[in-house]
Amino acid sequence: MASPAEIAAMRRALELSVQHLGSSNPNPCVGAVVLDPAGQVVGEGVTQPIGGDHAEVCALRAAGAAARGGTLVVTLEPCSHVGRSQRCTDVITHAGVRRVVYSLADPHPVAAGGAATLTAAGVDVEAEVLAAEAGDVLGRWATAAGRSRPHLSWKYAATLDGRIAASDGSSRWITGESARADVHRQRLEADAVIVGIGTVLADDPHLTVRDRPALRQPLRVVVDSDARTSLGSRVLDAAAPTVVAVCDDAPAERVRSLRAAGAEVLAVPRCNGVVDLAELLEQLRARDVYIALLEGGPRLAAGFLRRSLVDRVVGYYAPVILGAGVPSLDDLGIGTIDGAMRLTTVDVTQIGDDVRITTVPRIGSS
Repeated sequence: MASPAEIAAMRRALELSVQHLGSSNPNPCVGAVVLDPAGQVVGEGVTQPIGGDHAEVCALRAAGAAARGGTLVVTLEPCSHVGRSQRCTDVITHAGVRRVVYSLADPHPVAAGGAATLTAAGVDVEAEVLAAEAGDVLGRWATAAGRSRPHLSWKYAATLDGRIAASDGSSRWITGESARADVHRQRLEADAVIVGIGTVLADDPHLTVRDRPALRQPLRVVVDSDARTSLGSRVLDAAAPTVVAVCDDAPAERVRSLRAAGAEVLAVPRCNGVVDLAELLEQLRARDVYIALLEGGPRLAAGFLRRSLVDRVVGYYAPVILGAGVPSLDDLGIGTIDGAMRLTTVDVTQIGDDVRITTVPRIGSS
């Protein structure tokens, strides 16, 4: 059983992880703390930007010789493979660590198995310490790591009566400055931000992280079945990489123009006349997109929901009533209350004058 010192160290490791979310993508933002044999903190670390050291290596380097005979506390099972960086299990055993305590098992099919490797090397290992708390921090990455598509959050901002724009199309700004800043935090934590061609043509969004330090910008993804994205759109500038997902039979001349403008064009099969959204997500996951944020309009959001591709819904509600205008979501084909898509509320937070409600679909809900 984990000692009080180890539990306190795990809380600190989780705090480090939260503070640096988004900095290590597509690697998970892992936190680590080293305790000496007396239970004193002698080193801390967090996973570095892609290509850099993992949290365990950083923490053990900070601890130096004081780590020998001590305990490594880490939020994710140490990796047991050589990828962009060295194998963490080798570094741990070389440092002479006596015990390793971690929260979540690594679900990645290549990186998993570190606990067994350490045990075989004579290191005492304890798992699932503060696992629920670690799941809140690393759960989205862990979900995507164990399957073929990213974790997808649908984010929208609406009035109390569910409108995302007025009847004349105006929508800036429904929510206040604090809520908009919170959206930029979510972008920072994501590997990709997804919108539809309707949003690009109507609002010309930039889809970058602003007003906060960002070591890298998320990939901008435009779902544009027929390659209609204007060559002057802000999503095609050099501020961040952009993928335009088109159907594989989209007009060739438009596709060539988009590529000439600097976009990467991803050809995806058609499904019901538009880009196959499931196939798109699988192609994005193959590009190391683990966490995706959907900021598309009502039509694109409905498309993802109909195919059960949304893992989390984050709604920002402003104390505003329009009575008419653009709804947050298109028709899902649900005709009765019994057929409603049921979700579980996991968080309700007031942000300035607005309220953020975070929900997840219930298993088996239509």
